[in-house]
Amino acid sequence: MNMQENTRFILGLREAGWTEKQINDFMLYIESGDERYKPKKEDKE
Repeated sequence: MNMQENTRFILGLREAGWTEKQINDFMLYIESGDERYKPKKEDKE
């Protein structure tokens, strides 16, 4: 992913309401595959 794509990716997640920690953890998961950073499904009521 180049810098322009990376920027759009981050801005899109911010627009979707993700926190900076959620974004950073997701990026760590994508790069490392470490399950502890994998996004968790949120229960919506």
